[in-house]
Amino acid sequence: MLGVATIEVLLKEGYEVIAIARPGSSRLKNIPDDENVTIVELDLNEIDTLPEVLEASGIESADLFFHFSWDGTHGASRDDMDIQLANLKASIAAVRAAAALKCSTFLGAGSQAECGPVKDGVKVAPDTPCFPTNGYGIGKLAAGQMTRIEAGKLGMKHVWCRILSVYGPCDGAHTMVMSGIGLMLEGKKASYTKAEQMWDYIYCKDAARAFFLAATKGKDKAVYCIGSGSVRRLSEYIEAIRNAINPSLPIGFGEVEYYPGQVMYLCADTSSLVEDTGFVPEYSFEKGIEETVDWFREEFHV
Repeated sequence: MLGVATIEVLLKEGYEVIAIARPGSSRLKNIPDDENVTIVELDLNEIDTLPEVLEASGIESADLFFHFSWDGTHGASRDDMDIQLANLKASIAAVRAAAALKCSTFLGAGSQAECGPVKDGVKVAPDTPCFPTNGYGIGKLAAGQMTRIEAGKLGMKHVWCRILSVYGPCDGAHTMVMSGIGLMLEGKKASYTKAEQMWDYIYCKDAARAFFLAATKGKDKAVYCIGSGSVRRLSEYIEAIRNAINPSLPIGFGEVEYYPGQVMYLCADTSSLVEDTGFVPEYSFEKGIEETVDWFREEFHV
């Protein structure tokens, strides 16, 4: 989702894009079919070979490097330490590959999971103390810090984007937004918790524009939090999804128990991102969810 949206932003900005994707990935079809997009299929643990692979194709340099690839992002894999250590190693290799390609900037994708639990009402900020509670968050935190040092050693600008909750076309089927859309388009009632959480959702196209601005206008060694900067009750988001599909559909609020340790408040402090880059979200949740539902209908022929 994030990679595809970022490619679309870069194309609009007049860039030629090299899209590095997993060999045989089912999501290769989501990459825009454009003469200015070159797809390179390369496994994450082979990222150190990227300069040689590109040189064989006549590409010797690039300007910006966006690193989104990561294994073990949900479920039990988040605490698979072998997977997370491999991610960390690959992230450092990606910095070295970017430097070999003469990139001026390396931007890495972090996560609010780096911070661990944050008190209700407190926004996630670049300087929020980080006490991650799972291997995924620990791995992301270490990757942000280690790639920053490595990029500095190699003379590259480094930007780390700490991402909260993004939704949109090409997202994974397991997310709250996508699973809900799937059920509702089938005319089924989707079941949820009481959905009292106060949450910050940002549309993928807005997030991608934030990445671009952070890479081109952001400060070296900066951490930027990627979100809308405002919260709404989770039930309101769910109702907006339902209303975009069929306003008469019932919603099963309170039919699912909260997970142990459920985070009840999550919001990004985007003040430094706005100050440094001028970023302001362009999409309301309602507008973004309409586009997402339309994409889902076309993608899955619902």
